[in-house]
Amino acid sequence: MNLMKKIFQDWILPIVAAIIIAFVINKLIFFNVTVPTGSMLPTINLNDKILVTRVHDRNNLKRGDIIVFHSDELGEDLIKRLIGLPNDEVEIKEDGSVYINKKKINESYVVYPGGKTGKFKVPEGSYFFMGDNRINSLDARYWQKPFIPAKDIMGKARIRISPLSKFGKLK
Repeated sequence: MNLMKKIFQDWILPIVAAIIIAFVINKLIFFNVTVPTGSMLPTINLNDKILVTRVHDRNNLKRGDIIVFHSDELGEDLIKRLIGLPNDEVEIKEDGSVYINKKKINESYVVYPGGKTGKFKVPEGSYFFMGDNRINSLDARYWQKPFIPAKDIMGKARIRISPLSKFGKLK
């Protein structure tokens, strides 16, 4: 019986504790994602692994943040740039420029402009997202329901962890 107690204390207890700690960290603090498409090029490449911090206070979200969220319409988790905050009027012009509440925004991260144009009024409690690779991004401009409710926002992309040659903070 003494051997069983020693095995429990030396092996089983630490393994169970590690599993519980890993679960709590993943659910409350951060998680990682592998990017499945090129919709965020050149900021994020296909198959990059990204460290994402959980968002607990939606009031800390800023236009330009790279966000991981769930799309009920597509039935998958996506990573896109936050463009429209609640109550914003978003307009995408023919030349690819984006206006928020009638003011043009600077989007130095967009290298490949294009795609669908339009006007969108973001409802209270929802957000509007677009990929950086506008010419090749299936984003809010194309969805039947272009606005993502706050409850579906999972986290903010912070650091590229793979490939190691591109390790670093995302902007």
